[in-house]
Amino acid sequence: MADLPNAIELQKYLGGVDYPVGRNELIGIAEDNGAPEEVLERLRASDVDRFDSPTEVSSAVGG
Repeated sequence: MADLPNAIELQKYLGGVDYPVGRNELIGIAEDNGAPEEVLERLRASDVDRFDSPTEVSSAVGG
């Protein structure tokens, strides 16, 4: 299993996100920004449908 990114690395993958953002849109942006598969899998598995802040994303990813 790959190491999860720290908060700064995670924000790099979330560049261009306007909050609030839906989970599917967030996954697409993270994918476009080169997020590792582990991060994408955790976002897909999250039960959160809408993220209101980067902190909520970090919580969902486990950072």
